[in-house]
Amino acid sequence: MSIEVKQIPCLSDNYGFLVHDTESGATASIDTPEAAAINSALAQQGWTLTHILNTHHHFDHAGGNEELKAQWGCQIIGAANDAHRIPGIDQQVVDGEWFHLGNSAVQVLEVPGHTLGHIAYYFANDKAAFVGDTLFALGCGRMFEGTAQQMWASLEKLMALPDETVVYCAHEYTQANAAFAITVEPDNSALQQRTRDIARLREQGIPTVPTTIGLERQTNPFVRPHSDDLQRTIDCVGADAVAIFAETRKRKDNF
Repeated sequence: MSIEVKQIPCLSDNYGFLVHDTESGATASIDTPEAAAINSALAQQGWTLTHILNTHHHFDHAGGNEELKAQWGCQIIGAANDAHRIPGIDQQVVDGEWFHLGNSAVQVLEVPGHTLGHIAYYFANDKAAFVGDTLFALGCGRMFEGTAQQMWASLEKLMALPDETVVYCAHEYTQANAAFAITVEPDNSALQQRTRDIARLREQGIPTVPTTIGLERQTNPFVRPHSDDLQRTIDCVGADAVAIFAETRKRKDNF
């Protein structure tokens, strides 16, 4: 492994992440939900902040950009098509582009839907993906700006990553997501077991993040339109994937 990841609880239910390239010492904050918490983690680890990698413009993801940049002189990277909404942005990136954090190669994946300018960061050599609010453990982000077709295409792009990819999503929503998921895919035995496991973790105050692509494939209804159980439950038997996803998301919005 060439990176070390420090997960940081922020605000009420956000997670921030520090990604440290062990060879060069370069360190990135994936989004900036809370500058004080990020600084505390940097001090604890003895790391110097060199980069901020923003997934999207929402305040609980970019609100600490300017404070941290003023303190550390770090470089802020974000989506070219949303640069006007990323505070302090220095480097604009596009889908499929590669750049380096120290010696670690990072691929940019455009994953719009939650916002139109949402991106994810994929560290292929370390099989790690930082997905912001596009994909959650057992869930996906609300479509504040994009369409169901855009969001489904984004989820498909993430599901094309290897099963063993570790997925760092930005909120501790998993138990609430599980409560919904079991209502739309009640016969999924893997989901039933995962729901029990999540309850035990949360009773102990243990995070349910990160997850993996493989685990989401097995249990997350938003990426399982092929499931006969799901199709029957939401009255979408034989519908196309986008329609099934849209109905699932609609039901979650009203859950």
